[in-house]
Amino acid sequence: MAEPVKLRLEGLDCANCAAKIEDTLKKAGFQRVSVNFVKREVTLEGDADKARAIIRRLEPGIRVLDAAAPGHVDDGDDSRRLPVFMIAAVILFVPGLVLRYGYGLNGTALMVVFAAAYLLAGWKVLKNAFLNSIRGNLFDENFLMAIATFGAFAIGEFPEAAGVMIFFMVGEYFQDQAINRSRRSVRSLLALKVDFANLLEDGKVVRVDPENLRPGHRIVVRPGERIPVDGIVISGSSGLDTSALTGESMPRPVTAGEDVLSGSVNLNGLLTIEVTKKLNESTIARILELVENATARKAKTEQFITTFARYYTPVVVLLAVLVALVPPLATGAPYPVWIYRALVLLVISCPCALVLSIPLGYFGGIGKAAKSGILVKGSNFLDALSAVTVVAMDKTGTLTKGVFKVAEIVTRNGFRPEELLKYAALAEVHSSHPIAAAVRDAWEGTIDPAVVREVEEQAGAGVIARTDDLEIMVGNDRLLHEQGIDHDTCHVRGTVVHVVVDRTYAGYLVIADEIKEDSAAAVRELKKLGVRRIVMVTGDSRDVAEAVAREAGVDEVYARLLPEDKVAVVEGLQHENGNQGKVAFVGDGINDAPVIALADIGIAMGGLGSDAAIETADIVIMDDKLSKVAAGMRLARRTRNTVMQNIVLALSVKLVFIVLGVFGEATMWEAVFADVGVTMVAVANAIRILR
Repeated sequence: MAEPVKLRLEGLDCANCAAKIEDTLKKAGFQRVSVNFVKREVTLEGDADKARAIIRRLEPGIRVLDAAAPGHVDDGDDSRRLPVFMIAAVILFVPGLVLRYGYGLNGTALMVVFAAAYLLAGWKVLKNAFLNSIRGNLFDENFLMAIATFGAFAIGEFPEAAGVMIFFMVGEYFQDQAINRSRRSVRSLLALKVDFANLLEDGKVVRVDPENLRPGHRIVVRPGERIPVDGIVISGSSGLDTSALTGESMPRPVTAGEDVLSGSVNLNGLLTIEVTKKLNESTIARILELVENATARKAKTEQFITTFARYYTPVVVLLAVLVALVPPLATGAPYPVWIYRALVLLVISCPCALVLSIPLGYFGGIGKAAKSGILVKGSNFLDALSAVTVVAMDKTGTLTKGVFKVAEIVTRNGFRPEELLKYAALAEVHSSHPIAAAVRDAWEGTIDPAVVREVEEQAGAGVIARTDDLEIMVGNDRLLHEQGIDHDTCHVRGTVVHVVVDRTYAGYLVIADEIKEDSAAAVRELKKLGVRRIVMVTGDSRDVAEAVAREAGVDEVYARLLPEDKVAVVEGLQHENGNQGKVAFVGDGINDAPVIALADIGIAMGGLGSDAAIETADIVIMDDKLSKVAAGMRLARRTRNTVMQNIVLALSVKLVFIVLGVFGEATMWEAVFADVGVTMVAVANAIRILR
């Protein structure tokens, strides 16, 4: 698969134009095309030079640059200059209205006043309309607005022509300001990259570009500075502000030996950190990439609106032509009356309220989620999250803390507790499993990994380790039965690690794992949101799983499952759920990667350090709080409701004004409100999500 190309579209200020660029590029054979009007970017697969040529031909006023090219941040510079022209236009227009309607004056001088106001307000529209007409683009909002206002001048409606253009441009100005605020709001989330790092080199601190840091380098992070790359604390202690990553306001204390994530702010202590990942592999780089690319995966609603807009404008324009010609030809009615009604239809023929506000709503939802510590990889996943009715989840690290400790040592057949621990730690010396780490931590002595010459994994049961003179089995009760080991204990409450030395049962270790503080509340909140079934799927024993399920309030338990068994359970849930909503799976993103990929919505918990979590999941919870799943669902539903509100508002108002326009009950003033006014209302409604 070819690498996607990302281009920056400086000067893109028309949502309908963005939709046309995307449609034209797709028709030209480009793959995976997505134009993001809010970010003014296009992502595609194919020849970048060919894409640039197509975009310049469609929109000559747009500068097409590489996304990484230097240049000013396109944050609405043109919209900040517009008020000068609008103020001048209003200064001419208001006295003209007073003279026309207050004193009944009319004539060439007054027409010149209205024309001057019109040109001051609409010069940019007229310029774009002229360029569009040369290229044969007759359904652009600029061309349609120019034709409508020229028509008003032609039939002697000078005040309406000037007023409509002024109101249109005022609306465009405030619309741009609203969009720019949303851009800046999300950009503030993305402004987490650090400009420099303090590298320790030969006992001296040297300021370097973070891109030059490599694993093994040591850096110094002073109070108030942001950590540039992922690493581990070598010396020092401090509190970290991780709110930009997790949405949590409480500082996180760190000391030597603890992992730290790029993007966190060091609050009060001097930290020496050993780099563990390069900049482009660090947490903050992956987060930025996810948030910036999220809008490329469009929801079905967005795709529908893009298709709808493609046909809506031509249909309304055709209706306007019929309104202008058919009644005068059929009944002999005066042309100016019906031409005026046709011009009203032209004013409301642009689908900007839909084309702009729908993507902006999803953009706001994804940005708000990211600020809350929830990474959503696309608006399609945000839509799917709003429809979740079944939630399946792993136990360890999801419902429980996943921090294991040896709570009890029970020996058999003459073995001493310290012997039992030593043999268990020896067998688990090469394992990365959290339970294995707990066993090793409990053994205070040293172990030489080279002593273990062979380790045999027993899927879903445990391991068999061999040294030069010993065979050690460590695992669950199933391992004992599979290997035919005599033992007197099968059912023990809690997570149990049985130990067998040279086929003699030596005893067992009880491993404790606490339920998270917010798990029970999170399960209750999911049920309040209408989730019909909450299911635990775990590889742990049924006794342990049922105890945790009772404490958390989980409805159903499937225990002692291998990864493929979890896949089968979730497939069954999807089949049983049918068309009654989506099935989500919440897991740690490493062992659960297959089932995360299978579920309608895969959610990775606490997976910032895991490549599997970032790459496999549709949604990543940037801390390990289960309550964020319910928070994400609430936000997804709010976003979905806002989008639907905007669709209903825009379509109903435009339909009403089309009918009123045809029957002569709507003026051009009212028509421009139906266009620009509804767009402004819809955009304002969309950006509420960010607050």
